[in-house]
Amino acid sequence: MPRRTGYAVLAALAAVVILVSTAIFIGLGGDKGGSGPRAQGARGSAAPASAGAWVGTWSTSAAAAEPRTLRGGLSGMSIRNVVHTSIGGTSTRIQLSNFYSNRPLTITHASVALAAAPSNPTAAAGTMRRLTFNNRTWVTIPPGKAATSDPVRLAVPDAADLLVTTYTPQAAGSVTYHPHARQTSYMARGDRTEDTAGAAYTQQSPYWRYLTGVDVWSKQAEGAVAVLGDSITDGITSTAGANHRWTDFLSERLRSEPGAPRFGVLNQGISGNRVLSDGTQFPPNNPSGLSRFDRDVLSRTGVKAVIIELGVNDILRIPHQTDPNRIVWGLKRLTEQAHARGLRVIGATLTPFYGHRGYTPRLDAVREQVNAQIRAGRVFDEVVDFDKALRDPVSPLRLRPMFDSGDHLHPSDDGYRAMARALDLDHLRGRTAAEL
Repeated sequence: MPRRTGYAVLAALAAVVILVSTAIFIGLGGDKGGSGPRAQGARGSAAPASAGAWVGTWSTSAAAAEPRTLRGGLSGMSIRNVVHTSIGGTSTRIQLSNFYSNRPLTITHASVALAAAPSNPTAAAGTMRRLTFNNRTWVTIPPGKAATSDPVRLAVPDAADLLVTTYTPQAAGSVTYHPHARQTSYMARGDRTEDTAGAAYTQQSPYWRYLTGVDVWSKQAEGAVAVLGDSITDGITSTAGANHRWTDFLSERLRSEPGAPRFGVLNQGISGNRVLSDGTQFPPNNPSGLSRFDRDVLSRTGVKAVIIELGVNDILRIPHQTDPNRIVWGLKRLTEQAHARGLRVIGATLTPFYGHRGYTPRLDAVREQVNAQIRAGRVFDEVVDFDKALRDPVSPLRLRPMFDSGDHLHPSDDGYRAMARALDLDHLRGRTAAEL
């Protein structure tokens, strides 16, 4: 055989070996630990694994057991939760929670779809997807636990309304819910889970039930920022259905400003929440920031930064916490928990409440002392000065009138927008915890 011909044969054989080896490598190196979308069958199947990552686009904190649901729950009802995404993706999955029941929760049918119009129970054409859990169309969630669905392929836009519907045929004890959604959701009798039309959804609701998280598979997102807060973060006085919480305005900044990090925004606000003290009952309703930090922040998908807006209710709610060092101690413990995961923490100063029914000079002095330690850099890695952003320049103990919702504690829509503007977006990019 001529030498040149021999070299050509050897080169061809080498190419075949490389191709076979590559095929074997790809076949053995599939998705491990659910890091990418998985095939889920014909209906709404997820795309094959590709460059990208799962990241949280929406979440809420389970706050309590819904009153008057202990015996019958909401059996025989389809619950259509309406939620608003922060960032989009090519596939999605959801989390359902049964934290506040002492009985297993069986969901026999669940779906996700894009809303045809904002705050509307009708699904956009061609977007309805049946959800599965470990390749089953049903899931039983034990008391105190949560379950995540398999991914489904669905093009989820930024800033879109999603419809997440669940149906449970049997009584399952108390319903886990978030009471101050500032968003209208819907219910229908019977299993109308995959109804694309909204005609059967005649019952409106101001709550989110069972649903606590939505993730998307994104090639653009850098991660998510989780915001731990109270009613000010919950957006209790924002315009209902308008997505005017301060976290919504933050999400808008992250989508629109040149050079802003591409982050999902996860609102973990609970109205009345405190740093140190849980609510009543067992498991506790309105769990403290310290007791829920792992559940509501560290366990969220793709979290790269944490914002903490807590402390006012420790001062205002009975029993009043009048030792500023105790509140600061709790805030530092939250920072330490984040640091253990390599996350930087942006912490907020406590906002004014002069004129509120709970105001006293003594309680306001506690607020000022907490703020002094926060501003001195002794508590968080970075500071967002919400007090400075919202206070009246003429009378600094009160909210600026245009930022006051009217109760002298919670901001107006304009106030929430000012809060979002006050945050330095560069603080979200920190990759390592600072030395405090």
